[in-house]
Amino acid sequence: MGDPLLEPFDLAGLRLRNRVFSSSHSPGYNVDGMPSDRYVRYHEEKALGGIGLTMIGGSSNVSVDSASLWGQLSFATDAVVEPLAAMVDRIHRHEAAIMCQLTHMGRRNVSNDGDWLPTIAPSPVREPMHRFWPKQAEPADLARVVADFAAATRRAVDAGLDGIELLATSHLLDQFWSPLVNRRTDAYGGSLDNRLRLTFEVLEAVRTAADGRLLVGLRMLGTEDHPGGLTEDDCCGIAMRLAGSGLLDFLNVAGPALATDDGLSRAIPPAGTPLAPYLPVAAAVRSATGLPILHATRVTDISTARHAVESGAVDLVGMTRAHLADPHLMAKLERGEADRIRTCVGASLCINRLHLGLDSVCIQNPATGREATVPQLVARGEGAARRIVVVGGGPAGLEAARVAAERGHDVVLFEAGDRLGGQLTLMARAAERQKEVAGLIDWLVDEVHRAGVDVRLSTPVDVDDIWLESPEMVVVATGGQPDPAWVLDAGSDLVHSSWDVLGGHVRPTGLIDDDILQPIAETAAQQQQRR
Repeated sequence: MGDPLLEPFDLAGLRLRNRVFSSSHSPGYNVDGMPSDRYVRYHEEKALGGIGLTMIGGSSNVSVDSASLWGQLSFATDAVVEPLAAMVDRIHRHEAAIMCQLTHMGRRNVSNDGDWLPTIAPSPVREPMHRFWPKQAEPADLARVVADFAAATRRAVDAGLDGIELLATSHLLDQFWSPLVNRRTDAYGGSLDNRLRLTFEVLEAVRTAADGRLLVGLRMLGTEDHPGGLTEDDCCGIAMRLAGSGLLDFLNVAGPALATDDGLSRAIPPAGTPLAPYLPVAAAVRSATGLPILHATRVTDISTARHAVESGAVDLVGMTRAHLADPHLMAKLERGEADRIRTCVGASLCINRLHLGLDSVCIQNPATGREATVPQLVARGEGAARRIVVVGGGPAGLEAARVAAERGHDVVLFEAGDRLGGQLTLMARAAERQKEVAGLIDWLVDEVHRAGVDVRLSTPVDVDDIWLESPEMVVVATGGQPDPAWVLDAGSDLVHSSWDVLGGHVRPTGLIDDDILQPIAETAAQQQQRR
């Protein structure tokens, strides 16, 4: 039998070359609501790497009072059509499909940026995360929002997209569904029929605007997972009503609501948490509705993705963060090189940077988001091979050695310790959940050996040792050393670093000080307690 992930799939008449997609997200690469060259290259790399469907435009806004402040696309004006059409052409060139997410964020936004317009919501209940008091949407607001969704759909059609996905994961549409947010007593509040009214008005307008020229889907939460909120059964019931309307071509079932920090952490789970935690929720919706079901939550590796499809839980499986780690994972799978896929380790640097107002990058793949200057696929150089010495076998040294060797150079790597990995070997000892992150070393070590790097363990070197290798280039990747003398006038000889503790070199007694608010101090304390 063939690999189920590689089987083509007919999604409401759209033929996809395989069962894997990248879900809509916003990596923070766009400016002023338009697709930047960096953004296009980021998605084009996944298309080149064999993905069946890339879904772009996470939280792309349809209205001016739902501001695009975090690198999203804006479908509020016609300006998006021309650059988006060029992006669509580049994706289609590699035989991948492309869809975009459309939304009004409702209360999940701010009113002190963008056009400084008030946020709207079913009721004036502020979101715990964004903390702005929304205005209760008036009938004129709702009519405008419906018209804005229709106009955005026409722009998606004009740009040549294969489909759109409306968003109902703590955004305006499902804010109306939620008893936690919707306290209205008019035709849009109270009964479930009333709370779904706006969603169906939007879907009808969108269907009319689409005129059969693109697919229409909806991404919905699988549970609010909050006291008094929508349960899994409630969400499954809503999915059945949506499916029964005949207005949708597919559903994309997500995890819990995003309105709180806790909910967000479970919707985008980090390392050390269960894989595919909400797959049973998606499976239940698929069984109840009969619609094609997409799902993407912590599907980091091929085995988990394969199980999701092979078990019948979903029709298409999302490997979003997995594609940040390796945008060519599907091409590798098709070539029979699954063992060479750089697997996502759940470090969450990609998402954590966004919450700091920074762009999204991958902790282990330096080319992601930098495709214009750092190639994802390393080609052999045309010039003469050089003798290159790399000092240090941590992740930086290993990556430098790998790239240099793949470019055709003669590389020797010196590591003072008896194993490769650097500080990540300490991380693996620190806590069970960190072992997954430290696993990124496994791929680097394997690729370094495949590339023919001369690795010399337990070999500390000085300048004279390096010169004996007759190098033409030297890469020093030894990292830094903790220096307590920098912060202490006296007594630095009594101070031990977290490295010393986690490495088992000392067993100190006394205080543990943390002046940078990082998990390392807590981890060191826990290790001491276990001893």
